[in-house]
Amino acid sequence: MIPLVKVAMPPRNVLMPALEDILYSGMIAEGEAVYRFEAAFGSHFGLKNVLALSSGTAALHAALKLSGVGPDSEVISTPMTAEPTNTSPLYLGAKVVWADVDPASGNLDPQSVRERITPRTKAIICVHYAGYPARLAELRAVADEYGIALIEDCAHALGAIYDGNTIGNVGDFAIFSFQAIKHMTTVDGGVLAIKDEKHMIAAKKFRWFGMLKGVPRTEVDIDSVGYKYNMNNVSATIGLTQLDYVDRVIERHIENGRYYDNELVNAPGVDFAVCDAYGQSSYWLYTLLTDSSADLEKALVGAGISASKLHRPNNLHSIFKSSQVALPGLAQFYSRLLHIPCGWWVDDAVREQIVSIIKKG
Repeated sequence: MIPLVKVAMPPRNVLMPALEDILYSGMIAEGEAVYRFEAAFGSHFGLKNVLALSSGTAALHAALKLSGVGPDSEVISTPMTAEPTNTSPLYLGAKVVWADVDPASGNLDPQSVRERITPRTKAIICVHYAGYPARLAELRAVADEYGIALIEDCAHALGAIYDGNTIGNVGDFAIFSFQAIKHMTTVDGGVLAIKDEKHMIAAKKFRWFGMLKGVPRTEVDIDSVGYKYNMNNVSATIGLTQLDYVDRVIERHIENGRYYDNELVNAPGVDFAVCDAYGQSSYWLYTLLTDSSADLEKALVGAGISASKLHRPNNLHSIFKSSQVALPGLAQFYSRLLHIPCGWWVDDAVREQIVSIIKKG
């Protein structure tokens, strides 16, 4: 079976010596390897004020807190994402308010976001679903108009481009995930990128029990709640090694995605997700759209090709019962959605086979 997602690791002969060095260095918790990784990741992907955390979810929790989200706040978000995007506001006692999605991409519809804003709205979570950048220029304009924080959830979108810059440069905060099956993994981990440096001290306290590293424990004063959200040196060492290989991984995702776009542009009965004029996808998953998604899924799976919708719309979960609202764009997108393998493990022969099956209808 050709998988829909797959773990990418650096060559064994490169990674294992680096891991052995750090594991027996006597310094395996947060330390210099983490700080080197933060600097290297920021430099590699053109991001400022980068903090490494234990997961993308931890990074999102921090972004929400730094955005002023708390009890009685509202956070506008998309139900078309993995569940941690939307359980994170609940950690802070906030209510998730659903905006509808653009049926052409599965990403937030900026006009729907505008319609959901109230005096309680503190943040907008913008997910770049499956690696396709959302309509960031419009979302940024809405956030600025109302003085609301814009948080980019880039968990699917490492290496994507928007308006000539790497993804994560438009929002007030951006989060990245290094969970096992993403473009790049550190086994688990995440990054928080912060536009305004003034939030860095508070963010560092948030990821480490409310304390700053480097201050003697007998002298530290905790004045805010923090968590054990720090990355460790072992994960950071994997991340540092991954940075030497991640470009070729992302490039193959993009190459396969563009191949599908070119081959399927005139295929009868199928369409595919698109970005606005400023966006370039990194195709974590390839997003097909067809009125025959169930039949096509059966045909692909029968030929040994994994295909699925992957996620369940979050608004269907009981925990979000109080947030229910009509979402016609989501209904249209989800009914037509089908993800197909697009990653670095998909060779030329496999992608040709996939296209052949799709074209047969």
